[in-house]
Amino acid sequence: MKQTIILILALILSVPLLASAKAERIDSIAAVVNDNVITALELERQIKNIKNQLRAQNAQLPPAEVLRKQVLEREILKQIQLQLAQMTGIRVDDNELNSTLNRIASQNNVGLREFRNLLESEGFAFAEFRENIRHDMIMARLRQREVNNRITISDQEIQNFLATQTTQGNIDDEFDISHILVSAPEAASAEEIEETQKRAEKILAKLTNGEDFQQVAIGNSDGQNALEGGKLGWRKAGQLPTLFSTIVTHMKVGEHSELIRSSSGFHIIKLNEKRSGEKHIIIQTLARHILLQPNELNTEMDVITRLRQLRERILVGDDFAEIAKSHSEDRTSATLGGDLGWVGPGQMVPQFESAMNSLKVTEVSEPFQSQFGWHIVQVQDRREVDNSEQFSKNKAREFIRQRKTDEIAETWLRQLREEAFVEIKER
Repeated sequence: MKQTIILILALILSVPLLASAKAERIDSIAAVVNDNVITALELERQIKNIKNQLRAQNAQLPPAEVLRKQVLEREILKQIQLQLAQMTGIRVDDNELNSTLNRIASQNNVGLREFRNLLESEGFAFAEFRENIRHDMIMARLRQREVNNRITISDQEIQNFLATQTTQGNIDDEFDISHILVSAPEAASAEEIEETQKRAEKILAKLTNGEDFQQVAIGNSDGQNALEGGKLGWRKAGQLPTLFSTIVTHMKVGEHSELIRSSSGFHIIKLNEKRSGEKHIIIQTLARHILLQPNELNTEMDVITRLRQLRERILVGDDFAEIAKSHSEDRTSATLGGDLGWVGPGQMVPQFESAMNSLKVTEVSEPFQSQFGWHIVQVQDRREVDNSEQFSKNKAREFIRQRKTDEIAETWLRQLREEAFVEIKER
């Protein structure tokens, strides 16, 4: 249950808190964000929840002022995103929200009612939590729209990626990393860059002198994961930002990097753990089928009866290929005696793949339905195939997309922050 509670806390902390259901006196404003405000009461409630999360993780709390600054900066950025989503018509209806809540409960191996009771036993209002999840979904859609539309991936990029990976190790090697960002302003002057670098060097010196990376990140990082100790979690080699990939793959577990310069500022990464990937072996099936489709003259029952009769002929020795050529309405495969060739996972529609996978070699299925009509299928052979090359290409495209998403999202969020009107009030 402890892990469940931590997950719940993490979810709650991933979105800005709403005002309490009961009326509370707003004694001051913590920040003005465009046309909205973050009240001191809202901020203090969020800080309290962050403290609970850090204690649950046995993490040392940063100084109060540092924590307040980190939480306020996170809330400002979330407010900006929610405002943009509202202006551009992004919504999440109750049906979508309820589906997500049920999935969250299921992931924690409880029903929604038990999940709600667990939340409330920890002092969190379910209605508030529910709306926070709605906000989280809205922001995810906003980022998807704003970031994903900017991503293109060429075949040449995939080839270059794979060539680079060959020198860096298996594409499926995984790295558990943490990250500290010391950000520089957009279009920073030479003086601002120098000031940012000096701050980054002081942080690096703390790590070199043995201070805990997690605590240093909580207190000093400008990254989105600062309050999680800079934790980025497990990433496959190809999912690492371009900036980090070459460095991480040559680091030892427990090491942190030197300063890494980018347009965003200066980065420090730590390799927490590493695990190796393996070859990708798939099972391919050599199959052939006969397809019949209901029409104005033949009902569904007529089709099923006819397929059963054809199956009986095959079982007593008639040639499958000749029957397929004469009767199958899949004319492409019929000319080949119903032959579909070697097929791997995901190549056929789910109903067909499920029926095919349930058969032994040489076995002929009973009639079954797919979106194309009614089939009988025979499995002729099976084999194990090292699909690593194609798998690597598919993964390369996925990794490049993830890498570009991370890089573009970071730039996009920084631009949003700099273009917004933000006034932080003194306490």
